Amino acid sequence: MLQRLETIVVEKPWGRTDIPRDFGDFSARRIGEIWFEHPDGDAAPIMVKFLFTSERLSIQVHPDDSAAQAAGFARGKEECWLILDADAGAELGVGLTAETSREALHAAALDGSIVDMIDWRASKTNDFVYNRAGTIHAIGGGLTVVEVQQNVDCTYRLYDYGRPRELHLDAGLKVAALGPVHDPRDTVVDPAANRMLVSGPHFFLAQLAGPVDPAILDRAAGELTFVPLSAGCAAADETVALGEAVLLDDASLIEIAPGGRAVLCWAA
Repeated sequence: MLQRLETIVVEKPWGRTDIPRDFGDFSARRIGEIWFEHPDGDAAPIMVKFLFTSERLSIQVHPDDSAAQAAGFARGKEECWLILDADAGAELGVGLTAETSREALHAAALDGSIVDMIDWRASKTNDFVYNRAGTIHAIGGGLTVVEVQQNVDCTYRLYDYGRPRELHLDAGLKVAALGPVHDPRDTVVDPAANRMLVSGPHFFLAQLAGPVDPAILDRAAGELTFVPLSAGCAAADETVALGEAVLLDDASLIEIAPGGRAVLCWAA
C-alpha cells in the first residue's frame, strides 16, 4: 500500500523566498512551511513538516499529554528537528541558560528580556535536536528543517518580537521548564548513515540512507510515513520526490539509491 499525502504550502512572514527548486516553484512567495495532510486529520498521531526560516520564530512552549488533555486537546506536543541546511550564524533556542522563576519569566516575556534568557545554540547542517514538552524554545533564522511532531495544534507563545499575535503567558508558564534543558537524543547525524533517532515514547523516527539497512526497516511497524530528503527515493516501485510524503504499511517497499536520504516515522 502506498498513499500520497496532500502537500500543504504555507506562507509565513518569517519564511523564505529562496526555497530550493526541488520543492517546487514558488516564485517570490515567502514560504515558511510545507507539511502533509493526513487523511485522518487531527486524529493522526504524528505530523511531518519542512520549515524554512529567514528570522526568529516566536519563543514558545508546548504542554505534555496530561496538561494538553486537561486543556481539551487530544494529546501534548513533543517534536524534533533535523537541520537540513543552516546559514552561518544560525541558532536554535532550546531551554534557558539558568534556573529562574515563573514570576521572573512572566516579567521578561512582557518586556522582551526573555530573549536573553534563552539558550541560543549554534545550529549546523545535520544537527538533530529533540524538543521535549515543557521546553521553552525558538527556531532561529537561516534554517531549513524537517520537523517530526505529535500532531496537535497547541502552541503557547511567550514572546513574538512585536508581531500582532496573541500570547499565552499563563498557560505557557504553567507548563514550562524553568531552567536549562538538554536531551540525550541530541546529536549530529551522518547523512549517509542508517540510524534510529527517536525510539518513543510518542513516536519513532529513523534516518534512512541508500542502501537502506534492512535491520532498521524490520523495526518499523504500523502505519509508516516516508519523507524523502533528497532525490533517489522510491516506495512500492514509485518515485517519491523531495517535497512529498507517502503512507506505507510495509517498510520493505522502500528503496533508496546510493547517496539518497529520507526519514521514516511511525507512532509509538
